[in-house]
Amino acid sequence: MLPSAFVKNSNKQHLLQTCLYFLNCTLNENKTTQPTMNRKYAIVSVGELLGDLLGTEFTTNLTDTETFRRFQGGSPANLAANMARLGSQAVLVACVGTDNLGTYLIEQLAQTGVETAHIARDTHAPTSIVLVSRTKGTPDFIAYRTADCLIKPAHIPDTLLHEATFFHTTCFALSQNPAQSTIVEAAQRAQKAGCIVSLDANYAPSIWPDRKQAQEIIANYCQNGAFVKLSDDDAERIFGESRSHEAIIAAFHEMGAQLVCLTLGGQGSVVSSDFGKTQVKVPVKSIEVKDATGAGDSYWAGFLTAWIDGKSPAECAQAGANIAALKISTLGPLPSRVERSVLYQG
Repeated sequence: MLPSAFVKNSNKQHLLQTCLYFLNCTLNENKTTQPTMNRKYAIVSVGELLGDLLGTEFTTNLTDTETFRRFQGGSPANLAANMARLGSQAVLVACVGTDNLGTYLIEQLAQTGVETAHIARDTHAPTSIVLVSRTKGTPDFIAYRTADCLIKPAHIPDTLLHEATFFHTTCFALSQNPAQSTIVEAAQRAQKAGCIVSLDANYAPSIWPDRKQAQEIIANYCQNGAFVKLSDDDAERIFGESRSHEAIIAAFHEMGAQLVCLTLGGQGSVVSSDFGKTQVKVPVKSIEVKDATGAGDSYWAGFLTAWIDGKSPAECAQAGANIAALKISTLGPLPSRVERSVLYQG
């Protein structure tokens, strides 16, 4: 059944939905396990590890992109790498092929400090790749998916979850089975183990054409008291329509998310925490864009790192904005090491 957050209602239905929303917030607040911040791993990031082929020149989209450069890619992998660059211990759970591209990706990720022991290698499916345009806005991309969606329950043991503060994934990772069912089930185990469940709601219809199914899976995942990051563009794709910032945030709280971070590009971000009880808007400074690819992963790495450091939601959003600004002004990935103090400047 489609969650009510995705359905327009009459006034009476809206009143009932509002009552159910606040009841849901109370129930989730009571059942959410308080995470342990001094665990071995800051994050267990689960999902795609890909070969990113990025356009080398600014273009409108992939139709006029002629040359590409190879990078290690995949949003969960990038998030783990960025947190490792900031000095945190991070683990990636993923699946690649036994080909040389898979070997390259694992080696590149290991150089950032991410623990790669939980990256599986499939003997039949090749490593997934993505072509990405270089743009100043949301990049155009085409994904050729193979091994990345072959994550299985055995790849995410309970012992690993009990050692982590955050359990994170993306809509890309949730879009295909067996990874989809594996990750949704693991999120339930993670929440019970005391992890904060995290989601980058980076929904793309080209990756996940069945919007109704996507909405149901996203809601199932969020019911674990999730921290959710999404952009206003992500929200429009998820709901299939433009909604106000307040309506977007309320919908995710209704699903069970305890914190919603809505990023607004040059307008900054809005963070609604404690199941909607507290909300803050954080502006950003205007900077020159050299490469927007991966800015969202950088932002969320800064946000989650600041949360582990005991910062307020507003301070976490500013930390995210600071490292995202560094990424946007850098062509390709961030430097191998980023001083944690960068998060708290300005």
